[in-house]
Amino acid sequence: MARQFLAWLNMPANRRWLDVGCGSGTLSKIITADYQPEQAVALDSSPDFIAYARRSLPHPAVQFKVGNAEALKLSADAVDAAVSGLVLNFVPKPNVALLEMLRVTKPGGKIGIFVWDYADGMQMLRYFWDAAVALDKDAQALDEGVRFPLCRKGELESLFHKAGLNKVEAAPIEVMTIFESFADYWLPFLGNAGPAGSYTMNLDRQDKARLEARLRESLPIDETGAISLSARAWAVKVTV
Repeated sequence: MARQFLAWLNMPANRRWLDVGCGSGTLSKIITADYQPEQAVALDSSPDFIAYARRSLPHPAVQFKVGNAEALKLSADAVDAAVSGLVLNFVPKPNVALLEMLRVTKPGGKIGIFVWDYADGMQMLRYFWDAAVALDKDAQALDEGVRFPLCRKGELESLFHKAGLNKVEAAPIEVMTIFESFADYWLPFLGNAGPAGSYTMNLDRQDKARLEARLRESLPIDETGAISLSARAWAVKVTV
């Protein structure tokens, strides 16, 4: 999905990049490999993610820094492209983060953002939360499809318009997520990462077993044991 997004953004090589909410560095790795950046700054609020990203991408053009999306420590017009993948919905004030990205992007540069369509397009999580809510109505309050209205169709584009940006382009990006087995699907929820993982690991043994059984019944498991699910993100880009 990151590679599709960057191809759609269509930036030339040898430019200065900013990756906001870089996580483990996936987007920055592709930028470095495919777009030969003059410089790239990758920020995340998690020191653990930044430490991992530094180890996995030791490249002289890339600087990994702990930072806040709402207060970027860069000068105005510092980059040619500011991007953010799958993170803006977790920022308390996404409008402030977007204005900061606008401030640091030079005229003629590009801003590009994409977020999961948690409400309808992220089947991996849709099956999970539908099963969880069927067993526990309180789980609905944790469902990303409910919690993150920014991830619904048109909302990210609207955020750009409210920031005074014109000629905004929006597009869905879709990929298939293939799990080799139910265990391959279930294991990430036992890692205590993200709302779904935290919810699962806070269940007692009996309730966790009930959720697992419900998912086994509802997921489209084929005759080989594999599970094929679609995943959609909404992407928006604009030239400053």
